[in-house]
Amino acid sequence: MSARVDHAVVSGTFSLDGETHDVDNNVWVIGDDEQCLVVDAPHDVDAILRLVGGRAVKAIVCTHAHDDHVRVAPALRVATGAPILLHPDDRPLWELTHGGDEEGAELWDVDLSDGMTLTIGGAAVTVIHTPGHAPGAVCLYVHDLGCVFTGDTLFEGGPGATGRSYSDASVIEESIRSRLFDLPDDTVVHTGHGPDTTIGAERANLDG
Repeated sequence: MSARVDHAVVSGTFSLDGETHDVDNNVWVIGDDEQCLVVDAPHDVDAILRLVGGRAVKAIVCTHAHDDHVRVAPALRVATGAPILLHPDDRPLWELTHGGDEEGAELWDVDLSDGMTLTIGGAAVTVIHTPGHAPGAVCLYVHDLGCVFTGDTLFEGGPGATGRSYSDASVIEESIRSRLFDLPDDTVVHTGHGPDTTIGAERANLDG
């Protein structure tokens, strides 16, 4: 079976620095008819499972650890038996939602690292560390599908937000220029919120 991308939108809240906002998050599932990876775990386990549709979930891959992207990751792990993958630089953000070293705290299972490759449905998924929106933010490039999953690093119209704790505007722009703009211009950008775009369109936006 060849790999494909499935998509849904779920709604909930995002909280950081004493503020809470209503948000709509994209849910992305990469896989074939038998198995898949889930990209992020926002808001609603049942909605994610409907998108999975009975396939074996091999991993829950977190693009970063803001609560609207990882809040239901432990519950999704229980429901699917799949490990949670997160870049360790995002530990401070993860701990804001799931606790740290105290007894009973939820932890992720596998550390993501730059250049790591995951394989699903015959497609290679390459991890690209892109700090800035969050210290451990990553993007997931799937050459075989001509797309990259950018979480909150890159959106239609430019970089993700950097006005909150653990974020840095100069770092995110450098990540985008040095890591994402190396990808082909026609690479489809699947974002954490909002519509798709392309690497070429965002190169023009940032350089324009």
